[in-house]
Amino acid sequence: MRHQIHFGSKQIDFTLEYQDRKSLGIKVRPDSSVQVLAPSDSMEKEVFRKVRAKGYWILKQIAHFDSFRPATPPRRYISGETHLYLGRQYKLKVIADTENIVKAYRGQLLVYATDTSPKAVEIQLHQWYRQRALIIFDELLDELLPKFRKYKIAKPILSIRSMTKRWGSCTPGGKILLNLELIKAPKGSIEYVMIHELCHLVYHSHTKAFFDLQTRILPDCKKWKDRLEYILA
Repeated sequence: MRHQIHFGSKQIDFTLEYQDRKSLGIKVRPDSSVQVLAPSDSMEKEVFRKVRAKGYWILKQIAHFDSFRPATPPRRYISGETHLYLGRQYKLKVIADTENIVKAYRGQLLVYATDTSPKAVEIQLHQWYRQRALIIFDELLDELLPKFRKYKIAKPILSIRSMTKRWGSCTPGGKILLNLELIKAPKGSIEYVMIHELCHLVYHSHTKAFFDLQTRILPDCKKWKDRLEYILA
């Protein structure tokens, strides 16, 4: 059930769910939505009081997540709109030419194209992203592997695919699959996904040992995970 409170001049919207639990829980998700989990015997008035008491923390978390949000409209593949590449916004410039070439230069994505229609530009840009991902992901993998030297991990087979719900996955046989959209993320976020999958070659499930290893190798992994949440927005 949706509710709201006012904290100073700000309005905080949240969902409220009653559960068999001992204390109140408040979660601020990466999409800035707020979920409140209350003990089943709680009085609504008391729940609201506790949520309001945490108002400053809630707004701080929302601001933290909002600072990563690209907030860009759906892409039309025309000159002037912005596109992400390695965590930076680039302004697209489509140029009629006798060859098909894409260059990232001084804050611009220059698309030289024999066909400047939006669909053709979309296909050409997608192909360029894939070419860059193949090179950059492999380079990063070579940089990260020495961090796992003590575990004697062989270099995994790297595969890239467009996916809607996962950033990456790995198989016990040593194959790592990465989402093509990662090429739009900051280098730190790409490293986070790679390290996550490499850790799975040591610990196959999400155990405490798995997360301890991930944190040892990338201490600020939460920061880069949070940044990653908005790349597909």
